[in-house]
Amino acid sequence: MSTSFQNIRGTFDILPDAYSDDGGTRIAPSAEWRHVETTVRDVMRRHNFEEIRTPILEPTELVARGVGESTDIVQKEMFAFERGDTQYVLRPEITAPVVRSFLQHHLAQRGGVQKLFYLGPCFRAEKPQKGRYRQFHQFGIEILGADEARADAETIAVLMAICEALGLSDLDLRLNTLGTPERRAEYVEALRGYLEPYSDELSETSQRRLERNPLRILDTKVEHEQKLLRDAPQLIEFVGEESLAHYDEVKGLLADLGIEYEEDPRLVRGLDYYTETTFELEHPGLGAQSALAGGGRYDRLAEVLGSDAPVPAVGFAAGMERLFLALDAAAVDRPESPTPDVFIAALGDEAEQWVFRTTQELRTAGLHVAHDLKGRSLKAQMKEANRQNAPYTMIIGGNELEAGAATVKEMESGAQEEVGFSELTEVLGRLVEAQKG
Repeated sequence: MSTSFQNIRGTFDILPDAYSDDGGTRIAPSAEWRHVETTVRDVMRRHNFEEIRTPILEPTELVARGVGESTDIVQKEMFAFERGDTQYVLRPEITAPVVRSFLQHHLAQRGGVQKLFYLGPCFRAEKPQKGRYRQFHQFGIEILGADEARADAETIAVLMAICEALGLSDLDLRLNTLGTPERRAEYVEALRGYLEPYSDELSETSQRRLERNPLRILDTKVEHEQKLLRDAPQLIEFVGEESLAHYDEVKGLLADLGIEYEEDPRLVRGLDYYTETTFELEHPGLGAQSALAGGGRYDRLAEVLGSDAPVPAVGFAAGMERLFLALDAAAVDRPESPTPDVFIAALGDEAEQWVFRTTQELRTAGLHVAHDLKGRSLKAQMKEANRQNAPYTMIIGGNELEAGAATVKEMESGAQEEVGFSELTEVLGRLVEAQKG
């Protein structure tokens, strides 16, 4: 009996054509993924960022120490396993791996500030839902070695530039400051003290967070918990003067760039390594889970991962799947799958040999050329040319081989041009260039 395998729940294939997954979410075709990735890389180049690629497998302890033992990621969302005496995890995020690589390879010795970007898959063992998968894709940046507010503002500016380049608008940037870990610890105790009398009214999730990480309760979507938080202590009340000065400078720089934002005193982010500036970018088309990207400063992470000295750092991460949902909601135009410049049909064995050889020559010259590999009838070959939306076609048979010339036909207009074999590369190149222009 044959076995029919399917992709694991919470994962998806990226195909040449768009399709809908089991939950009805549109999965963008490979051409759209390539377009977004190319756009990201172009913006990174213009902002002088260099690419870094880290392994999908990392030591479990790296993520546990970097992200935080009390976070939901470490407590219940990691794909972790053992082999021999070593514990591994499929990376749930990429900031900690980047900092690990920065320290391991002594990138600070390159000199100056290290401006790095990444793009790749991550994994979380959470319940799949719209825009949230067990394997998902992130892109982001990390600026290591700069504690100035300009680095914070540039991080946000890069994120906004990518969204602008992709055609996204109607974005909401939320901004806050967490201050130093020491002052934040004081706030955590004040928040816990405020919430403990109401613990019986909290959801099971918030009750767990009250013990492990009360800051995460500020993210609650439960309406009666949101009402409870209205009178809770505010983090900004515990932030020191130096942190407030840094925050004010960030806001001033964003104003200079014309980047609008809304201050949100409850914005804390879900990872333990954040300090000082924190931000999230939202798009209304994503519904209740509206976060498109987020980030902030994390000056203490390098020390947590073993550095002898602190390394000031700031960055952001954005989810590709959620980005596609936003692009769909905003009806942003994206490129269609590439089509061949010309389709060459062959009649007979001798013509098939000529077409196969000539196709390779034309491709070497830079043309996108399609032809038949199955020896089908002329009618079937022309049907295939139409399916692939080739703007030009050529038919090669015995007569064309004898004459040393072929007829190039423009499919849309029906216009035809006879071209000698020796001029094919030049003429096709000219026609294709004119058609694209």
